Amino acid sequence: MSDDPADLKQAMARLSAEVAKLNSHRFVQLHNRPARLIMFQFMRGLAFGLGSALGATMLVSLAAWWLSQFEFLPIVGEWAREIADQIAEPR
Repeated sequence: MSDDPADLKQAMARLSAEVAKLNSHRFVQLHNRPARLIMFQFMRGLAFGLGSALGATMLVSLAAWWLSQFEFLPIVGEWAREIADQIAEPR
């Protein structure tokens, strides 16, 4: 590394440009405002919860339907058919 003042000045200019670029990044701007960060995390949590609930519902319903197709298994077939009937039954 050189101790030349011109090199040091050039390195500082590059570093300043990178810091300015980093500060203008959306991630940093979001974390600079606590209210925006809280709102973002709240919306993220809502989306995650909704996606989890919908995904679990679809997975359980698909598994119950698939199990109800096995009529030759007396216990599992009847149990799965009852679940499928409960899912299909309008309320």
